[in-house]
Amino acid sequence: MNLKSDNAGPAHPEVMQALAEANAGFALPYGGDDATRAACDRLRAEFEAPEAAVHLVATGTAANALALATLAQPWQTVFCTPLAHIHTDECQAPEFYTGGAKLTLAGADDKMTPEALDRAIAGWPPGDVHASQRGPVALTQVTEMGRVYALDELRALTGIAAAHEIPVYMDGARFANALEALDCTPAEMTWKAGIDAVSVGGTKNGCLGVEAVIFFDPAPAWEFELRRKRGAHLFSKHRYLGAQMLAYLDSGLWRRSARAANEKAARLAEGLRGVPDAAFLAEPQANMIFARLPRAAHQRLHAAGAAYGLHEGPLNTGDPDDPLAMRLVCDWSIGEDEIDRFVEIARG
Repeated sequence: MNLKSDNAGPAHPEVMQALAEANAGFALPYGGDDATRAACDRLRAEFEAPEAAVHLVATGTAANALALATLAQPWQTVFCTPLAHIHTDECQAPEFYTGGAKLTLAGADDKMTPEALDRAIAGWPPGDVHASQRGPVALTQVTEMGRVYALDELRALTGIAAAHEIPVYMDGARFANALEALDCTPAEMTWKAGIDAVSVGGTKNGCLGVEAVIFFDPAPAWEFELRRKRGAHLFSKHRYLGAQMLAYLDSGLWRRSARAANEKAARLAEGLRGVPDAAFLAEPQANMIFARLPRAAHQRLHAAGAAYGLHEGPLNTGDPDDPLAMRLVCDWSIGEDEIDRFVEIARG
């Protein structure tokens, strides 16, 4: 019953097989290999963006930090939510890689609204040499609370950004989960909705470790390549990134894996609705669930070996009826029997 993180799950056998096949013989390094070229071409086709610049890196933090460094000048500010991963979980990597650009928080939780974004942008009037200048907007899809921006919500936010002539970047660590939740195409959720650049996560969804960064306007491509090399994120044996991404896209694996994770989370959420005193902190929409259970239920689950994020505590002292918050994350591999057992133990 491991619901700790989709980072904790195994790589998909199809990805591992592709890596074994890529391991035969010799290939040009630093992205000059056939697998990388094919993966980048495949991403352009999936996104209906034949001119897009596509780059592969090994981690989500590298994708976010390098993409934002390419879009933001050191004297600018990046607009994001208080719960954005770039704000809470990346050890100031975006600030470091941008050379000092700050983050300005828009809104109160995981999801940005057009009104909150407009107010945040207005807080930095242009033309004041003493103030930060307006930089890109950063959105997370799926959000850090497991919610998904609908297409009209994305268009409303990018419309505000466009009115202020600033670009929009999408952190897509769980990009495929959002696609499945919205039942839309990659193009509809990105450039057709006004997104300028996006990361496409593979690591959380069945890959060993690969993320793609896509610029729909290829103009920043060379700058990104320089920043990736200077930041020590250009792999020598790059074929192993390319092979993962190609396998991830082939046969629709990225969407199949995301669909499986989302469906498992929906099963888990439905089961939790029948648990006494269970309460959701946000309505589950993809593969993450944030909810509260009584301390006694958490004690039973931990005693049974369940692994998940407990966000409030302590676990073993206090009123058994006290509600404690948790994060549950389903990956592609978790079994329905594990989910059903988790719900049964939680129910008591």
